Amino acid sequence: MAGHELGEDVNAQNAMRLLSIVCALFFASSNSAFGQSVGFKEVKIRDGAEPPLTAGIWYPVVAGSNEILAGRHALVLMSHGGGGAYDGHSDTAIALARAGIVAAAVNHAGDTFDDQSKVRQLWRRPAQLHRLADYLLNDRQWHRKIDAARVGAFGFSNGGFTVLVAAGGVPQLSQIGPYCEAHPEHDLCAALAHAGVGAPNGSEVPPGAWVADRRIKAAVVAAPAFGFTFDRMGLSGVSAAIQLWRAESDRHQPDPFYEEAIREALPTPPEFHVVESAGHYDFLPPCGGQMARAVPAVCSSALNFDRRAFHEQFNREVVRFFQVAL
Repeated sequence: MAGHELGEDVNAQNAMRLLSIVCALFFASSNSAFGQSVGFKEVKIRDGAEPPLTAGIWYPVVAGSNEILAGRHALVLMSHGGGGAYDGHSDTAIALARAGIVAAAVNHAGDTFDDQSKVRQLWRRPAQLHRLADYLLNDRQWHRKIDAARVGAFGFSNGGFTVLVAAGGVPQLSQIGPYCEAHPEHDLCAALAHAGVGAPNGSEVPPGAWVADRRIKAAVVAAPAFGFTFDRMGLSGVSAAIQLWRAESDRHQPDPFYEEAIREALPTPPEFHVVESAGHYDFLPPCGGQMARAVPAVCSSALNFDRRAFHEQFNREVVRFFQVAL
């Protein structure tokens, strides 16, 4: 979870949405001396009886055109944090596309900047990510350009939880109640109390709800929410290579209940990074001056932390990991 996601200020979320759209449009239409030109497309994806899902796709293009490069490219599915939007990590998506990887992110209906009506139904998220993968690997426009044997996933906060489930993890939501009884001051528990809703207890989870997608061979997991709900048995089915990130000064998801719990429970040790002096929101792209004044809780970093420099390093490490793992 990113902060008080169940009750986060709507104006702040809308401001971040506007920022991400501007960034996506600017960077996706630009060229770079350091990598491939990038194209961008927004698509609608069928979601059963529900309204179509909205997703964004960043992809390497022939210079001066919007035509995807020839060949079969690796695919990275992206899952945003609670109350976010598909383009919340556009800088990372663009870095992947400039490295020749197709990056695709979905709006998690029911847990976005403008609709958190189903935020407690965490099992919806991996199912939506699965639909995104189905679309790209089966659509006649995309499937010939994507190598189905090279599929990865990237997730931040609630998105980190999502990709762990998609990679084969099975959480125990019944652990949230006891956790909050022991740590009522922690942000997750304060957010539940502020929203006036009880902690998910696991009894409401439909049978077979946790959807694993065995096509996922590697995953980057940044500041994953609900880390304490995964134990060794719950993560025993994860065979994908994992790159795990923790912000050293993450007050929203305090150590050792999140990343450390996951690191200890994974069957194979992940590639693990602890970002010195970083806070939870430092995994989101840097804000401009006006945006920083509008949403300081999201945009502020520690005085000794350079978010822009960190994102340059972070994106390099994410790209490197997927290039090796896929």
